[in-house]
Amino acid sequence: MTTDQHKNLNIRKEELRGYLNVEKKIREIEELQERTTTPDFWDDPKKAEIVLKEIRGLKLWTDGYDKVVATCEDVDTLQEFYEIDEATEEDVTEAYDGALKTLEELEYKRMLSNEEDQLSAVLEINPGAGGTESNDWAAMLMRMYIMWGEKNGYKVKEVNLQQGEVAGIKAVTLEFIGDFAYGYLKSENGVHRLVRISPFDSGGRRHTSFASVYVYPVADDTIVIDINPSDCTWDTFRSGGAGGQNVNKVETAVRVRHKPSGLVVECQQGRSQLANKETALKLLKSRLYQIEIDKKNAKRAIIEGSKMGIDFGSQIRNYVLHPYKLIKDVRTGHERTDYQNVLDGDINGYIKAFLLSATTSK
Repeated sequence: MTTDQHKNLNIRKEELRGYLNVEKKIREIEELQERTTTPDFWDDPKKAEIVLKEIRGLKLWTDGYDKVVATCEDVDTLQEFYEIDEATEEDVTEAYDGALKTLEELEYKRMLSNEEDQLSAVLEINPGAGGTESNDWAAMLMRMYIMWGEKNGYKVKEVNLQQGEVAGIKAVTLEFIGDFAYGYLKSENGVHRLVRISPFDSGGRRHTSFASVYVYPVADDTIVIDINPSDCTWDTFRSGGAGGQNVNKVETAVRVRHKPSGLVVECQQGRSQLANKETALKLLKSRLYQIEIDKKNAKRAIIEGSKMGIDFGSQIRNYVLHPYKLIKDVRTGHERTDYQNVLDGDINGYIKAFLLSATTSK
């Protein structure tokens, strides 16, 4: 660690304190926590949960900053010990690398400033035209996102899956449970294009396949989305795929149609029809919440006179595996040639490039 690196680390720490407005957040937490001590706080559980959620949201930033401060102080201390020969250069370098990583993670997370960014996410994948080839591409994307979720500490649940007739999948809905899942995955909205030598073509010809990815936040209990039961119609059907003896024999899977919006949501995750109905309603509520977010973003784009291209159906990324190896995001220009690592879930570089681009365009 050089003197300039040490100085720059502390400068970035103080700049981050200003960006996050840490003092204001601390005051807000204290005021909200004072409200939780009043005798009538739990008289209205829904309002109480909204307050607790706000506290948790603020603490994500203040606790994160406290961690940055602690790691930077470790660097300062070890540097002092190093100067009096009581610590090694390796000790200082290791502490510096750890502090820098903690700082960059919070700087990265700072780009997720919208209320919905902190929520869990639902990700849907649907293959384009092309039969088996597109179905296989959709399955490859499903694997990529599951591996990304597991590597980044998210719990991934398969809500709905329709297997392809020969290979791959016809559709899948995945839920990513954890803080900021939507904030990160919203960058994946759009059409993903694959170019490769098809393993299903006996002539060894090159094929182009498409699959669409749609991501929306999971609306929690503190988000009010009213759904009139008379606006919904329900169907039940047998779940597909492997499972217990109930699967494929009992109509536990459900499909709900929301007549005002035209939305259709399917769920075959649970072993009981009741559990699947509850999940389907949660996902329907989340889809309706996403529609409201899109309306708000559209109004904001008109006011600002610019808009980040995240429309569903727009091609966002090319995965070219033949004749050369290149995975390039067409929105940001971010590209990599180590395609297997990307397909194994290493997509944080693409996500970060998108968030940086979206932040600078505001």
